[in-house]
Amino acid sequence: MEAVHLRAPLFLTQVAAPHLRKTGGAVVNIGDIHAEIPLRGYLPYSVTKAGLLALTRALAKELGPEIRVNSVSPGVVLWAEDKDPPDGDQQGLIERNALKRVGSPEDIAGAIAYLLFDAPYVTGHNLVVDGGRMLY
Repeated sequence: MEAVHLRAPLFLTQVAAPHLRKTGGAVVNIGDIHAEIPLRGYLPYSVTKAGLLALTRALAKELGPEIRVNSVSPGVVLWAEDKDPPDGDQQGLIERNALKRVGSPEDIAGAIAYLLFDAPYVTGHNLVVDGGRMLY
């Protein structure tokens, strides 16, 4: 998991940085709410996603001011129709969410687009897109 959640984003950003500097580009990493509120039984996942949030902040310092680096941490977003969510309680997950619904891929895409194109003064930030799940 470390290779996927930490090394890959670091190496990809390092390779892309020269081009991003020239074009004024930005980086958005995909975190997870369980980086801040670990999910029982998913220790390596939660720890490596927390590391990704730290990497995001460190890269923002290293690459600024030319390149902005942020992350988006989704909450509950559509699960496979043939599988239950990790705790097996679909309705409970919805009830423990301020907006009382599951997120959509469009919700996450909108947050990413915002950070890439409409947030020129935002860097080193983790945008949580969880419908208010972290309030519970």
